[in-house]
Amino acid sequence: MVASSFRRSSAFDSLLAEADRALQVLSGTLAGARPMPGGPATVAAADAAADADQALTPAERRHAAGLMRVDHVGEICAQALYRGQALTCSEPATRALFADAAAEEVDHLVWLEQRLRELRSRTSLLNPLWYAGAFALGALAGKAGEAWNLGFMAETEKQVERHLEGHLASLPAADVRSLTIVEQMREDERQHRLRAERAGARPLPAPVRGAMRAASRVMTGTAYYI
Repeated sequence: MVASSFRRSSAFDSLLAEADRALQVLSGTLAGARPMPGGPATVAAADAAADADQALTPAERRHAAGLMRVDHVGEICAQALYRGQALTCSEPATRALFADAAAEEVDHLVWLEQRLRELRSRTSLLNPLWYAGAFALGALAGKAGEAWNLGFMAETEKQVERHLEGHLASLPAADVRSLTIVEQMREDERQHRLRAERAGARPLPAPVRGAMRAASRVMTGTAYYI
């Protein structure tokens, strides 16, 4: 009875910790470990970026902000996904891999929030929904076994790499600050994919990959505007 109560208590404590983390992610109160690419996220840097952004037309600024909002939603989902996968994963080494990836994604969140402010825009109004859905999906993936869990991470990062490459091609050429941020994000995601593959990721079946791409299209199409 005591052991059973302890397990229930530990699970409850873990869920409370995850709820607290979700609030931090959604409220934008997390601090990044690395400086923002192209310059630190300071008032002076923001002023300099604002001056550079004068070269953007109103339509280009709106487009850049839409892409940055989509990327921010992707990082919200990454936080939730990896924490969900870590929560239900039984292997300590794999849990550590997910935790490390989630920590690096915090930098992306901070950079994108700063860039959206510089572009005089906002994050997605649907972020709580995105977070909840991604966390549930991650928790399910964590229950599928280590190889499939890592495979889900590798496939996610592979699709994110392609997504970011599309944004690099679509961003206005004059928006050097956004381009620099996205380039660094793409490299980080590539490293996350490689780590998952080296750790024993199993390639996902084609229907699962297709479903992931379809869900991504829905998310990106919605987050660009809302």
